[in-house]
Amino acid sequence: MAADLLIRCGRVVDPSQAIDSVADVLIIDGRIAAVGRDLPAADRPVVDAAGLIVAPGLVDMHVHLRDPGETHKEDLASGTAAAVRGGFTAVACMPNTVPPIDHPTVAEYVRGRAAAAAHCRVSPIGAITKGRQGRELAPIGTLAGAGVVALSDDGVAVLDAGVLRRALSYASMFDLPVIEHCEDPALAAGGVVHEGEYSSTRGLRGIPSSAETTIVARDLLLAEETGARLHIAHVSTAGAVRLIRDARARGIRVTAEVTPHHLVLRDADVGEFDTDRKMNPPLRGADDRAALREALADGTLDVVATDHAPHAAEEKMMEFDHAPFGVVGLETALGILLTHLVEPGALSLMEVIRRMSTTPAAILGLPGGSLAPGSPGDVVLIDPERRWTVRRAELVSRSKNTPFDGWTLQGRAVLTAVGGEVRHNDLAVETRVP
Repeated sequence: MAADLLIRCGRVVDPSQAIDSVADVLIIDGRIAAVGRDLPAADRPVVDAAGLIVAPGLVDMHVHLRDPGETHKEDLASGTAAAVRGGFTAVACMPNTVPPIDHPTVAEYVRGRAAAAAHCRVSPIGAITKGRQGRELAPIGTLAGAGVVALSDDGVAVLDAGVLRRALSYASMFDLPVIEHCEDPALAAGGVVHEGEYSSTRGLRGIPSSAETTIVARDLLLAEETGARLHIAHVSTAGAVRLIRDARARGIRVTAEVTPHHLVLRDADVGEFDTDRKMNPPLRGADDRAALREALADGTLDVVATDHAPHAAEEKMMEFDHAPFGVVGLETALGILLTHLVEPGALSLMEVIRRMSTTPAAILGLPGGSLAPGSPGDVVLIDPERRWTVRRAELVSRSKNTPFDGWTLQGRAVLTAVGGEVRHNDLAVETRVP
């Protein structure tokens, strides 16, 4: 529902307009009407944002909402409730559902369910191939007509280079990015953690860095040949960073993302077989983590995405080899970046907002990511001084498989508005009507 709202005297940070100053933000009929000083309140609800950061709502281009088919783990209502609590006003959901989003009827189901139950905007990502089997292309044109914003077989790479080449060519006809999960299963060979000292000392089968880099290299060559838009999901290795940086220098249309957990954790942090730190790609070594941070700072990595992957508690309680990959991240992502990258000076606040809002919106062609007049009234208010501790039991996601349980963070979303309508409010002072 479109709404009116005046946000008064916050520190407005908007990368799309290079704004970082104290100002008011006025939303009328669900859209940004003005950013400036002393804007009129009239009879609109007013939020006092003094001491808070006001930014475009965050956009997560890589989430798993498990709907349809696995709603015991998450659904559109619970996942988007977690999203707005984390400051996200829009998410793009991956197609590895049951059934997968490989047909327009499934995409339309997701959009219809989101319209009825979601707390934020939801855009489906369609499968590249039927059944995500990597053999036969999904109906890309009709998926585009059904509103998918990208194509991906996420969870697996498209191993047949000929199939992927055709997918890239067809996707470019509809200006859809192709999002690749870059892992060679022959090299990964049933691995469960990064191949290195930790895997050796714990007797766990490792996934070498080459499992990622070989597919990244192949995909970049195909993107260069077709001229299509390629997006590399959850980059985890220094080698992939080097390949992407070189490809950009050659003019290849590639973008890439990194997750908060790969930016702050390393393979040794898995500890004594903590399945809540088992993810794919796995946590890598300290050198890889340093390369990811450097690449995020210099723009080689464009986006921070959560890869929010909920699993039921009983699934994660299996022995390490058999527990599923994946962690939840919508509620912790912003706090992790503010605490572990902004506070130490590794990344500016402006760049965090760019990589978590403005850029992912642009890659997917979504409205949002900006506070320019006429943009959707999707706004997050962040308290940079709010200290809080991640508690598994307090997460609103249906699943609780966080790798950050017990971590104390500084900085949190305290109000999230979608189309001017407040969907999450944790302010000490409530919104008032003058």
